[in-house]
Amino acid sequence: MKTLAQTTELDAVNIMLNTIGESPVNSLDDGLPVADAAIARSVLREVTIDVQSPGWQFNTERNYKLTPALLTKYITVPGNCLEVTPSGKSATLDITLRGTRIYDRQNHTYEFGSSITVDMVVLLDFAELPQSVRHYITIRASRVFQQRNVGSDVLNGFTEKDETRALVAIRKYDSETGGYNVLTGNYSVMRVLDR
Repeated sequence: MKTLAQTTELDAVNIMLNTIGESPVNSLDDGLPVADAAIARSVLREVTIDVQSPGWQFNTERNYKLTPALLTKYITVPGNCLEVTPSGKSATLDITLRGTRIYDRQNHTYEFGSSITVDMVVLLDFAELPQSVRHYITIRASRVFQQRNVGSDVLNGFTEKDETRALVAIRKYDSETGGYNVLTGNYSVMRVLDR
Protein backbone atom coordinates (compact mmCIF):
# COMPACT_ATOMS: atom_id res chain seq x y z
CA MET A 1 0.00 0.00 0.00
CA LYS A 2 1.40 3.37 -1.02
CA THR A 3 1.45 6.00 1.71
CA LEU A 4 0.25 9.51 1.00
CA ALA A 5 2.94 12.08 0.38
CA GLN A 6 3.31 15.63 -0.87
CA THR A 7 2.95 16.25 -4.58
CA THR A 8 6.18 15.63 -6.47
CA GLU A 9 7.20 17.13 -9.79
CA LEU A 10 6.48 13.72 -11.38
CA ASP A 11 3.00 13.69 -9.83
CA ALA A 12 2.35 17.19 -11.18
CA VAL A 13 3.45 16.27 -14.72
CA ASN A 14 1.25 13.16 -14.65
CA ILE A 15 -1.75 15.19 -13.46
CA MET A 16 -1.11 17.60 -16.33
CA LEU A 17 -0.91 14.74 -18.82
CA ASN A 18 -4.17 13.37 -17.45
CA THR A 19 -5.95 16.65 -18.27
CA ILE A 20 -5.38 15.98 -21.97
CA GLY A 21 -6.03 12.24 -21.76
CA GLU A 22 -2.39 11.12 -21.99
CA SER A 23 -0.90 8.19 -20.08
CA PRO A 24 1.39 8.92 -17.11
CA VAL A 25 5.18 8.64 -17.29
CA ASN A 26 7.37 6.76 -14.80
CA SER A 27 10.20 9.27 -14.46
CA LEU A 28 11.31 12.75 -15.44
CA ASP A 29 14.80 11.82 -16.56
CA ASP A 30 16.20 13.86 -19.44
CA GLY A 31 14.99 12.72 -22.82
CA LEU A 32 11.37 12.08 -21.87
CA PRO A 33 9.95 9.53 -24.32
CA VAL A 34 6.62 11.34 -24.63
CA ALA A 35 6.74 14.81 -26.22
CA ASP A 36 3.69 15.91 -24.23
CA ALA A 37 5.51 15.00 -20.99
CA ALA A 38 8.45 17.24 -21.92
CA ILE A 39 6.07 20.08 -22.78
CA ALA A 40 4.16 19.53 -19.52
CA ARG A 41 7.39 19.73 -17.52
CA SER A 42 8.35 22.94 -19.31
CA VAL A 43 4.94 24.49 -18.57
CA LEU A 44 5.22 23.36 -14.93
CA ARG A 45 8.56 25.15 -14.58
CA GLU A 46 7.18 28.27 -16.28
CA VAL A 47 4.19 28.41 -13.90
CA THR A 48 6.41 27.65 -10.87
CA ILE A 49 8.49 30.75 -11.64
CA ASP A 50 5.41 32.86 -12.36
CA VAL A 51 3.69 31.92 -9.09
CA GLN A 52 6.78 32.59 -6.96
CA SER A 53 7.78 35.87 -8.65
CA PRO A 54 5.55 38.25 -6.64
CA GLY A 55 7.07 36.95 -3.40
CA TRP A 56 5.28 35.09 -0.64
CA GLN A 57 6.18 34.50 2.99
CA PHE A 58 7.69 31.10 2.14
CA ASN A 59 10.12 32.39 -0.52
CA THR A 60 11.09 35.80 0.84
CA GLU A 61 14.25 36.24 2.90
CA ARG A 62 13.72 39.24 5.19
CA ASN A 63 16.57 41.56 6.20
CA TYR A 64 19.11 39.62 4.16
CA LYS A 65 22.60 41.12 4.34
CA LEU A 66 24.47 41.46 1.04
CA THR A 67 28.17 42.33 1.04
CA PRO A 68 30.12 43.81 -1.88
CA ALA A 69 33.06 41.89 -3.39
CA LEU A 70 36.45 43.15 -2.18
CA LEU A 71 37.95 43.96 -5.58
CA THR A 72 35.00 45.08 -7.70
CA LYS A 73 32.73 46.38 -4.90
CA TYR A 74 29.84 44.77 -6.82
CA ILE A 75 27.04 43.09 -4.91
CA THR A 76 26.06 39.85 -6.63
CA VAL A 77 22.91 37.99 -5.62
CA PRO A 78 22.33 34.22 -5.78
CA GLY A 79 21.19 32.85 -9.15
CA ASN A 80 17.74 32.01 -7.77
CA CYS A 81 17.05 35.60 -6.70
CA LEU A 82 13.93 37.01 -8.35
CA GLU A 83 13.65 40.41 -6.70
CA VAL A 84 15.28 42.61 -4.05
CA THR A 85 13.79 45.42 -2.01
CA PRO A 86 15.92 47.53 0.34
CA SER A 87 15.04 47.02 4.00
CA GLY A 88 16.16 47.93 7.49
CA LYS A 89 18.82 50.66 7.53
CA SER A 90 19.10 50.34 3.74
CA ALA A 91 15.39 51.09 3.20
CA THR A 92 16.06 54.55 1.75
CA LEU A 93 18.44 53.28 -0.96
CA ASP A 94 17.27 53.48 -4.56
CA ILE A 95 18.50 50.11 -5.83
CA THR A 96 17.37 47.62 -8.44
CA LEU A 97 18.37 44.16 -9.59
CA ARG A 98 20.11 44.02 -12.97
CA GLY A 99 21.04 40.50 -13.96
CA THR A 100 22.63 39.09 -10.83
CA ARG A 101 24.04 42.41 -9.58
CA ILE A 102 22.56 45.20 -7.50
CA TYR A 103 22.56 48.61 -9.19
CA ASP A 104 22.50 51.89 -7.26
CA ARG A 105 20.12 54.06 -9.29
CA GLN A 106 20.75 57.23 -7.31
CA ASN A 107 24.55 57.14 -7.82
CA HIS A 108 24.40 55.38 -11.22
CA THR A 109 26.81 52.61 -10.28
CA TYR A 110 27.15 48.93 -9.43
CA GLU A 111 29.76 49.73 -6.77
CA PHE A 112 28.92 49.78 -3.07
CA GLY A 113 31.19 50.84 -0.22
CA SER A 114 29.45 48.77 2.44
CA SER A 115 26.94 45.99 2.99
CA ILE A 116 23.24 46.54 2.38
CA THR A 117 20.15 44.86 3.78
CA VAL A 118 17.35 43.69 1.51
CA ASP A 119 14.21 41.61 1.42
CA MET A 120 14.98 39.02 -1.25
CA VAL A 121 12.43 36.95 -3.15
CA VAL A 122 14.04 33.63 -4.09
CA LEU A 123 12.97 30.94 -6.54
CA LEU A 124 12.58 27.59 -4.78
CA ASP A 125 12.63 24.16 -6.38
CA PHE A 126 9.23 22.48 -6.66
CA ALA A 127 10.19 19.97 -3.94
CA GLU A 128 10.94 22.81 -1.47
CA LEU A 129 7.52 24.48 -1.81
CA PRO A 130 4.71 24.10 0.74
CA GLN A 131 2.09 21.55 -0.36
CA SER A 132 -0.62 24.18 -0.86
CA VAL A 133 1.66 26.00 -3.30
CA ARG A 134 2.55 22.78 -5.14
CA HIS A 135 -1.15 22.01 -5.47
CA TYR A 136 -1.93 25.47 -6.88
CA ILE A 137 0.98 25.35 -9.32
CA THR A 138 -0.09 21.89 -10.50
CA ILE A 139 -3.67 23.02 -11.15
CA ARG A 140 -2.65 26.27 -12.82
CA ALA A 141 -0.02 24.52 -14.95
CA SER A 142 -2.64 21.92 -15.92
CA ARG A 143 -4.95 24.67 -17.15
CA VAL A 144 -2.20 26.36 -19.15
CA PHE A 145 -1.01 23.04 -20.58
CA GLN A 146 -4.54 21.94 -21.51
CA GLN A 147 -5.33 25.29 -23.15
CA ARG A 148 -2.15 25.24 -25.23
CA ASN A 149 -2.56 21.62 -26.34
CA VAL A 150 -6.30 20.95 -26.54
CA GLY A 151 -8.13 24.22 -25.88
CA SER A 152 -11.25 22.61 -24.44
CA ASP A 153 -13.64 25.02 -22.70
CA VAL A 154 -15.25 22.09 -20.84
CA LEU A 155 -11.96 20.99 -19.28
CA ASN A 156 -10.95 24.61 -18.64
CA GLY A 157 -14.17 25.36 -16.73
CA PHE A 158 -13.65 22.34 -14.51
CA THR A 159 -10.12 23.27 -13.46
CA GLU A 160 -10.80 27.02 -13.15
CA LYS A 161 -12.85 26.38 -10.00
CA ASP A 162 -10.11 24.14 -8.64
CA GLU A 163 -7.50 26.82 -9.36
CA THR A 164 -9.50 29.46 -7.49
CA ARG A 165 -9.84 27.19 -4.43
CA ALA A 166 -6.13 26.39 -4.50
CA LEU A 167 -5.20 30.10 -4.71
CA VAL A 168 -7.40 30.81 -1.70
CA ALA A 169 -5.54 28.06 0.19
CA ILE A 170 -2.16 29.65 -0.64
CA ARG A 171 -3.32 33.08 0.48
CA LYS A 172 -4.63 31.58 3.72
CA TYR A 173 -1.32 29.78 4.30
CA ASP A 174 0.65 32.93 3.52
CA SER A 175 -1.42 35.11 5.86
CA GLU A 176 -1.27 32.55 8.69
CA THR A 177 2.48 31.98 8.49
CA GLY A 178 3.53 35.51 7.53
CA GLY A 179 2.61 37.18 10.82
CA TYR A 180 1.27 40.17 8.92
CA ASN A 181 -0.45 43.15 10.49
CA VAL A 182 -1.16 46.67 9.32
CA LEU A 183 2.19 47.96 10.62
CA THR A 184 4.53 45.13 9.60
CA GLY A 185 2.72 43.59 6.64
CA ASN A 186 2.55 46.68 4.49
CA TYR A 187 5.66 47.64 2.53
CA SER A 188 4.81 51.37 2.43
CA VAL A 189 4.21 51.54 6.17
CA MET A 190 7.43 49.60 6.87
CA ARG A 191 9.50 52.04 4.79
CA VAL A 192 8.23 54.92 6.96
CA LEU A 193 8.75 53.03 10.23
CA ASP A 194 12.28 51.88 9.31
CA ARG A 195 13.61 55.42 8.79
